[in-house]
Amino acid sequence: MASATGTEPGTEGGADASANRTVQAYNDLRALLLSGHYAPDARLTESELTTRLGVSRGTLRSVLARLAQEGYVTAEAHRSARTRSFSVSEALEILETREVLESALAASAASRATAADIAAMTETCERMWACQVPGGRDEYWRLNRRFHEQIRETARHATLARFVDSLLYPLVMQQYRDADRAHPRTDSVREHEAILATIATGNAEAAAAAMRHHLSAARRALQLQLAEPAGPPSPASR
Repeated sequence: MASATGTEPGTEGGADASANRTVQAYNDLRALLLSGHYAPDARLTESELTTRLGVSRGTLRSVLARLAQEGYVTAEAHRSARTRSFSVSEALEILETREVLESALAASAASRATAADIAAMTETCERMWACQVPGGRDEYWRLNRRFHEQIRETARHATLARFVDSLLYPLVMQQYRDADRAHPRTDSVREHEAILATIATGNAEAAAAAMRHHLSAARRALQLQLAEPAGPPSPASR
């Protein structure tokens, strides 16, 4: 934690120690943003973040500058940073691009998957089925992200992975996901299993098609949700 003077403990460690603290603070704050800890367009205050991350204001500002450059937050001169929010058109463009890139990752994964990779993804799908119960939604979403991360790791394609990361689609999904829905789409886990089956058989073309079907279904579900008319006004608002 930062000291009362605004310096960080262990400063005597020199430039390397300071760089390590900055990297750790960046990773910690990025993880918080991706997890949905902060709502879209939420104000990020220096006092809260320096305490949470255990860094000085100077280090925090360096971290926020990097996150702003990468698109995770927005910042203006002499004003606090805010978490990103996306218009509907931006969200749909990001999800359309994700379909193209992750389909290519799935094809690469089909060509390179090992028995250990297949076993890990199989376990994730099994755990996702176990989350189809009341109260299991948050764990399901975590496992959903993990499944897609496993495909990315299995693909062993650094360039595609970098482009996928730059889309920031987890932030889009957090903003537009239906918070009132107790469970994800009924077919979601089955679609994951279909992707896994094509990867396990080494069929790159089928893997790309299965991933494209899965992600386009998720995008269509989002479009339908956004297109749904608002419910009737309450008596008090008439």
